[in-house]
Amino acid sequence: MTLDSSFNRRDFVKTGATGLSAALVVAGKAFGARPARAAGGRVLGANDKINIGVVGVGGRGSYLAREFNGIAERDNDCKIVAVCDVWEKRKREHAERYKCDGYLDHREVTSRKDIDAVLIATPDHWHAKIALDAMDQGKDVYLEKPMCHTIEEAKQLSHTVRETKRVLQVGSQTTSADQWHKAKKAIADGMIGQMIQSQGSYHRNSVEGEWNWKIDPAAGPDGKGDNYIDWKTWLGPAPKRAWDADRYFRFRKYWDYSGGIATDLFFHVVAPLNVCWSEPQFPQKVMASGGIYVMKDREVPDTFNVMADFAKGHTLVLSSSMANSRHIPGLIRGNEGSIVMVEHGEFEGKTDFITVYPEKRVIGDAYKSKFGADEIRIPVEAKPRWAHMRNFLDCVRSRQKPTLDVETAFRAQVTISMAVQSYREGRVLYWDEKNLKVMTKAPKA
Repeated sequence: MTLDSSFNRRDFVKTGATGLSAALVVAGKAFGARPARAAGGRVLGANDKINIGVVGVGGRGSYLAREFNGIAERDNDCKIVAVCDVWEKRKREHAERYKCDGYLDHREVTSRKDIDAVLIATPDHWHAKIALDAMDQGKDVYLEKPMCHTIEEAKQLSHTVRETKRVLQVGSQTTSADQWHKAKKAIADGMIGQMIQSQGSYHRNSVEGEWNWKIDPAAGPDGKGDNYIDWKTWLGPAPKRAWDADRYFRFRKYWDYSGGIATDLFFHVVAPLNVCWSEPQFPQKVMASGGIYVMKDREVPDTFNVMADFAKGHTLVLSSSMANSRHIPGLIRGNEGSIVMVEHGEFEGKTDFITVYPEKRVIGDAYKSKFGADEIRIPVEAKPRWAHMRNFLDCVRSRQKPTLDVETAFRAQVTISMAVQSYREGRVLYWDEKNLKVMTKAPKA
């Protein structure tokens, strides 16, 4: 079965509606007619297992499938019942591993009435389409980061979650770590005063060069048996191209399928920072810089920097290189103190504590009487890597909002997608929150 991979990236209509909810209602109409939706998901009894379909079982999808299967073995409350991949070898191997059905076409998974939740770990350019198809069929969704490939897709996902009332968890696992939630409370308690700046980084270095994963020379659209790859389907909404093994196996190096550092790595920084802040926030102004300084085999930069300003009066500063592994501490500065969430700078790394450093020269007696004048270490609870998946499964049953819900992820996605656009266009960009669109000039108040 082949897939009609056309995907209409519908533009928002201009609207004078105010507020996110109103704008998204209008947005839903602008997206055009979508398929008739299933009437909610399967009603789960207390002893019913959550049936999971996995779409995309490459490196990341294979890992996530193992994590969900580990939860199944420990808790016996979920089960992988289907896998899907456009590479026959991956499809077959994972179907055999989990003793389940295997498909080349994701619609075979999303349309199955016995499936409750769909795990999506394809290249970025397919995330939105498959998630929307799953929600249209009454499925909940665990959607690997980044949430999607474009801001228009992020809008549509936000609207569809609101409309269908499905649970959507974006798979930046670090957001379930305790340090971000402890930092949020410390900031809310007044331990740093007024927030003025957040900073983070993501640095790597390797002999092979980032994202240069191994290529199987026998695999491709002309391959037989296990070597067959459905290239046409894999391209999907991306521009049509002749088979290119580098693009398939190393997709993060190309703009058609990825935003490079911004979408692969900075999502793991911007999403947890949004968790720390008083509330998730859209940026007001975004600018990005960098270049291809060392790794000449790609379209995306190997060194990338972002600055973003927010309407509530603070700035985000991000630094990254794939040619140097030295991080900077992940922290949030305020006028009365700073809170360091990850001293080592690795946003996905573990830490035993976060630290508040008061601004000793300016804090007054009220601050000192409440918090003291010396640095304060706040213990952090250790959580397993699969805590984020456990949270998703719990929300499938309870229908509560997951840790990295669609609205928080929407705001993170806008920041990083605007950073990609700013870099590619070489200019500062602005966000019109009233109409949910990117502007080249600051919107009128």
